[in-house]
Amino acid sequence: MGRAGCCCRGAERLASPSLVRRFRLLLLMIIALCCGAHIGQCQVATHQCHIQKCTTDFVSLTYHLTPAVDGFHTEFCKALRGYSACTQRTAKSCRGNLVFHSAVLGISDLMNQRNCSRDGPTSSTHPEVQHEPCNYHSRTQHTHTHSHVHAHAHSHTHGHSQGHSRPVYLFCGLFGDPHLRTFKDSFQTCKVEGAWPLIDNDYLSVQVTNVPVVPGSSATATNKITVIFKPYEGCTDQRVYQAVTDNLPAAFDDGTVSSGDPIHISAGAEGATGKVRALWISERSPGRHVELHAGYIGVTVIVRQLGHYLTLAVRIPEELAQAYDATQDLQLCLNGCPGGERIDQAGHLPLPLSAPALGLQLKQLRRPSYSSQTQASPYGAAQVFSAEGAKERCREQLEVQDIYFHSCVFDLLTTGDANFTMAAYSALKDMESLHPHRDRWRIYPRGAATSTLHSDSQPTRLALLLLCALSVALM
Repeated sequence: MGRAGCCCRGAERLASPSLVRRFRLLLLMIIALCCGAHIGQCQVATHQCHIQKCTTDFVSLTYHLTPAVDGFHTEFCKALRGYSACTQRTAKSCRGNLVFHSAVLGISDLMNQRNCSRDGPTSSTHPEVQHEPCNYHSRTQHTHTHSHVHAHAHSHTHGHSQGHSRPVYLFCGLFGDPHLRTFKDSFQTCKVEGAWPLIDNDYLSVQVTNVPVVPGSSATATNKITVIFKPYEGCTDQRVYQAVTDNLPAAFDDGTVSSGDPIHISAGAEGATGKVRALWISERSPGRHVELHAGYIGVTVIVRQLGHYLTLAVRIPEELAQAYDATQDLQLCLNGCPGGERIDQAGHLPLPLSAPALGLQLKQLRRPSYSSQTQASPYGAAQVFSAEGAKERCREQLEVQDIYFHSCVFDLLTTGDANFTMAAYSALKDMESLHPHRDRWRIYPRGAATSTLHSDSQPTRLALLLLCALSVALM
């Protein structure tokens, strides 16, 4: 059967004392899976024991669910009953298998915690999905289901099968002076003054315009964002969204707020339930936070204004991001900034001008718009920060000294505008909301915070190793 993907990263999320007590058996199940796959080969499932397939199916049925939405309890219990039924079907061939017995205990514990009845409907391993051509999730799930059936038949004929994974999503973000996080999780600080394309493929174009922040510095910041959703036959005509400083509209250029026929959104997906249009806009905070949802291509775009400048975050399926030709190869999200536009040095972000020099420039630079645009904010006026003062201000919002923290310090030293602290914080939160791979969230500058990284991860990993040994002994 081969090894399934390991859940160790998910287990780390459960490593706090309170959650360990609450999900102790589930944690042991996850650790057992990790042991079998990576740590010590505690016990590898045989070709006859299909427990890892049962677990994979359960995860695929529940990964999009969240307790915050209606219907979570019902769907989760249905998936648990299906998981239990799957373990019963493979019980005979899994006798004596550590992973199997850990899973059975974990299922029982979860059912008790969620008050799930043992009898009732179950989620099908391959449920019949209503095919909606203008719903990317529906299209890909439909394709995945049929590909899986064909691959299964092929494996019986030829003795092997090719894996058909779910869609892979990519993330790109831009904020601050400006700092770019590419699809490959490369973090760069660039000049890129003027108009530059971030994304340009057959489905979506995103362009930003950057202007100088202070005289004498090469740093710029974004004051205009243009997003073009290209025509998609049967789903939507072309729609253009444009945001500029002090004008973050809750509508497209033509005044509409949505496009296309209604499509069904599952609980927890894109923060919505029920029916929505194939393309729609959600205004989260008037004039400050807007989200664009293109369900027909699986794209989410977040635009914010913080202080005088804009930030951007995008999630897009990899297959769509790669749909471009040779004339569209200048894409900052795809390939990063050109070498001549880089401010950072291969990941190292040098400190900008000294505070006294910046202070002289700020005295010459009069921008009343700072105070008028940050009304209730105590950070309305430009200030002069020392290196330690900038770090202290950034620590108020950013606890971990990763690249977002260092970008915050760089921006405060460059501009004296404390609004960039919230820009870095919001960019981090948007990344956590849209980035599909939690294990890649944290990026540390070259030569910085190495000890922090290790101190964060080593105790957790040691705890997991100890728990794995303990679980084996208890079993």
